[in-house]
Amino acid sequence: MTRALQTAELVERLQGVAAEAVTVAAEGEVRVAPESLVAVCRFLKEEPEFAMDYLSSITGVDYLDFFEVVYHLTSLTHNHSLVLKTTLHGRDDVSAPSLTEVWEAADLQEREVWDLMGVRFTGHPNLKRVLTWEGFPGHPLRKDHLGG
Repeated sequence: MTRALQTAELVERLQGVAAEAVTVAAEGEVRVAPESLVAVCRFLKEEPEFAMDYLSSITGVDYLDFFEVVYHLTSLTHNHSLVLKTTLHGRDDVSAPSLTEVWEAADLQEREVWDLMGVRFTGHPNLKRVLTWEGFPGHPLRKDHLGG
C-alpha cells in the first residue's frame, strides 16, 4: 500500500524551492500557489528523495468563489503519494500553468479539466476540448453552466 508523505517536513523542503508559496492543506496534502506550481512539481519529480514520477490524476473542483485544481502524485520508487492543490480565484478566464513539461500524463488530463471546468492551462501544447465538441457552449461541470 502506498503511504502518504509527512507533509510538515515536506513543506519545509518545498519552501526552499518556493518560499511562502507552499502550505499544508491537510495531512498528506500540500497547497501551492499557482505561480510556483511548475517549480514545485519539477522539484518533486527530480529530487531523488521524493521521485514523484507518476501523475495519477488531475481534477478540478468548482467552489463558486474559486476553483481548485487537485493533483495526485505517486512515487513508484519509494511507494509514497502526495495530494497537491492549487487555488484559482475568480470565475472568468481562470488559469493555471500547464504541467505537461513535467509529466506527459498531464496532457490529456489538463484538456479534460479545461473542457469540463473551463480552467485554462497556460503553456499547454494542444489545449482543445476532449469530451465535448468545439463550439460546445460553456463547460458542463461548472456550477454556473446553463445558469445553474
